[in-house]
Amino acid sequence: METIASTAVIFVLIMDPLGNVPLFLAALRHTEAHRRRLVVVRELFIALAVMLLFLFAGNWIMDLFHVGSPALTVAGGVILMLIALRMIFPTPERTLREAVPVDEPFIVPLAVPYLAGPSLIAMEIVLVSGDPDSLPYYLIALVLAWLVSAVVLYFSQGLHRVLGEKTLVAIERLMGMVLVIVATQMTLDGVAAYFGLLS
Repeated sequence: METIASTAVIFVLIMDPLGNVPLFLAALRHTEAHRRRLVVVRELFIALAVMLLFLFAGNWIMDLFHVGSPALTVAGGVILMLIALRMIFPTPERTLREAVPVDEPFIVPLAVPYLAGPSLIAMEIVLVSGDPDSLPYYLIALVLAWLVSAVVLYFSQGLHRVLGEKTLVAIERLMGMVLVIVATQMTLDGVAAYFGLLS
C-alpha cells in the first residue's frame, strides 16, 4: 500500500491536473461548448492508453539501451527537478504550454504532452526498470493518479470559476516544491546506489 500511495502521489504531481486546468480551458476555447467535455473524456482515455503502453514497455526499452538502475534513478531525479523548477519559476520562454489547434484538439496537446508527457513517461520507465516486481503496484498507482486527474480536468471549468487563476497558480507552485524534495531524494538514492553506499 505504501508503494501504491507514494507512487500515485508522484504521478499526480507530474500530471499536475490543477496546473493543467487553465491549459485545458485555453486549448478548448475554440471548441463548441457542447463538445468540450466529450473531447476531455476522449483525450483522457488516449492519455491513459499512452501511459499504459510505456508502463509495460519500460523494461524492454531500458534493456534495449543497457541502462542500469542507478542511472535511471538519477535521471528520474533530474527530470523531476526540471519539471519542478518550471512549475515554481515559469517564464514566457519556459512554460508548460503548447501550441493548440484552432478548432478541436486531438491527442496533441491535451493527451500528449499535457497528461502523458515525456516527464511522466520517463518516470514510468525509471520506476518499472528499477523494480520490475512492483509493476502491479505501479499499474494501480497510475490508474489512481489518472482517475484523480480525470475528475479534476472533467470539472475544469467549474474549478476555474470557484478557485480562480491565482489559487490554481499557488497550488501549482506548492506542488512544484514537493517535487523538488522528491527529485532531490531520488538523485541522492541513485548516486548512493552507484557508489554502493546503500545498505
